[in-house]
Amino acid sequence: MKGICILGATGSIGVSTLDVVARHSSLYKVIALTANTNIDTLYEQCLEHHPEVVVVVDEQKAQIFAEKLKNSTIADIKVLSGAKALEHVATLDNVDSVMAAIVGAAGLLPSLAAAKAGKTILLANKEALVMSGSIFMQAVTESGAQLLPIDSEHNAIFQCMPAGYKTGMPAKQARRILLTASGGPFREMPVDQLINVTPDQAVAHPNWDMGRKISVDSATMMNKGLEMIEACILFDMTPDQIQVVIHPQSVIHSMVDYVDGTVLAQMGNPDMRIPIAYSMAWPERFDSGVAPLNIFDVGRMDFHEPNLERFPCLRLAYEAIDAGGIMPTVLNAANEIAVEAFLNEQVRFTDIPVIIERCMKKFEAKAADTLEIILDTDQQARLASAQIIGELNN
Repeated sequence: MKGICILGATGSIGVSTLDVVARHSSLYKVIALTANTNIDTLYEQCLEHHPEVVVVVDEQKAQIFAEKLKNSTIADIKVLSGAKALEHVATLDNVDSVMAAIVGAAGLLPSLAAAKAGKTILLANKEALVMSGSIFMQAVTESGAQLLPIDSEHNAIFQCMPAGYKTGMPAKQARRILLTASGGPFREMPVDQLINVTPDQAVAHPNWDMGRKISVDSATMMNKGLEMIEACILFDMTPDQIQVVIHPQSVIHSMVDYVDGTVLAQMGNPDMRIPIAYSMAWPERFDSGVAPLNIFDVGRMDFHEPNLERFPCLRLAYEAIDAGGIMPTVLNAANEIAVEAFLNEQVRFTDIPVIIERCMKKFEAKAADTLEIILDTDQQARLASAQIIGELNN
């Protein structure tokens, strides 16, 4: 039986992971669960899965949670708080696999700690690679950790790679990755109407059940830009070998084009339990709980090139990876601040790429060769983005 730690247990990926775990309780034991503030969902998860330890990052919420446990049937669960505790539980001796599902830059340090500890990392946090790709992959190599991608697109690519492939290796026979995207809820909306998009509209994804931040990223296609950067790192390819393809049906999750003209595609219903189950069972397979794909219900599949006028965030992601160094970190930090401001109705939907581009222009692409540089750049970019937001509102 493998011990699993789920970083970000109360988010959509964490919930789906626990669903898969429940189907295979003879193979996996939940050692640790973590949450930021959602202690109600965390409590229900603890009742069902009885982890040894939980982390509630918010210290006040952690105290409330600990009090709640005292008079319950799960009073023996240890409660920790603070961001540092995330790194602690990700490196526990009895943890074999770490589901890295914390959204945003907050997921970097615990994911990196798991890599350094040689764990099997089920990576759903794309920011860890976007911000610190070379450092992260070096930690994986040096420790002997196993890195398995959870994003549906990267998981699809991994499944389409040659037998015996490991992330970070070049696949010499693969010449191109076709990275699919649904196009989000606004792929057909006239560009001049995007200025009026509301947060509720932006988080209503047509195919996937995701958190609010990732849903907005899908609507701007920044999500696909971050995935493109991540794909370059995971599969040792250059940006010009990654082609983004809008595929509204979200049935093909990505494709790999080989030198002999073969294109392999991974297909399935749009449900994150499929890549989660694949990675948890790897190199075998087991039941994910997802209904079989009925190809007759799909009926047709469409493919389009993305319009960069409609999706300037995708253009900015290519510019960031081309510039290299700290620029992907700047891109990610500026996007997180801009999306948060949009969700709080402080800026318009169309302001998101404006904020990111102005922030990127304030930085030069110096080398991102230490964690200190990356973390400092992240903070500086957040401050710069907040200043830009203030200027837009004056």
